[in-house]
Amino acid sequence: MKAKKGREIVTPTQGVTLTAIALSVMAIAEYAMGRVMICTCGVVKLWHGLTWSSENSQHLTDWYTFSHIIHGFGFYYLGKYILKRITVLQSFILALAIEVGWEIVENSSFIINRYRETTISLDYYGDSIINSIVDVLAMVLGFYLARKLPVWVVLILIVVMEVSIGYLIRDNLTLNILMLISPLKSVKEWQMGASIMQ
Repeated sequence: MKAKKGREIVTPTQGVTLTAIALSVMAIAEYAMGRVMICTCGVVKLWHGLTWSSENSQHLTDWYTFSHIIHGFGFYYLGKYILKRITVLQSFILALAIEVGWEIVENSSFIINRYRETTISLDYYGDSIINSIVDVLAMVLGFYLARKLPVWVVLILIVVMEVSIGYLIRDNLTLNILMLISPLKSVKEWQMGASIMQ
């Protein structure tokens, strides 16, 4: 079955199977790295909104879940507009590989320490495995939405998510990338003010 411009679609069976394989590989790798399955607090919450907390990135969803939806948007458009010769299925496989790869690298000691040194994540000790799984599923959701929605709607969603989350917690995907690659003292000082609000 072909989509527009001859790009093959991803069937539900393919999507579920590939996602399950990717999540299994990631979970095994993170477990081998010493990551915990769930929050050491002993409970699993659907949402945890306190970024200045040792439970951040330990539950199912949090403010950073939205960043992973944006990852999915970006991966879809990477395949569609930049890597034009690949099919949607190949693009989806690439998206899964990058996202899972990042989740594994993100939970390495080097990146955890980098977050703690250069960002507002002073109490960050890595994701729980269940949080990493939902992060990847959020990327899959973003990929699916980008395929179904007009580009202008996706762009509005990105702006709304980045601006609103930036306002609410003084962090978002853009700031996260900036502070990991080229941390700015002024930005970190501004972000530290968010702790007073929580």
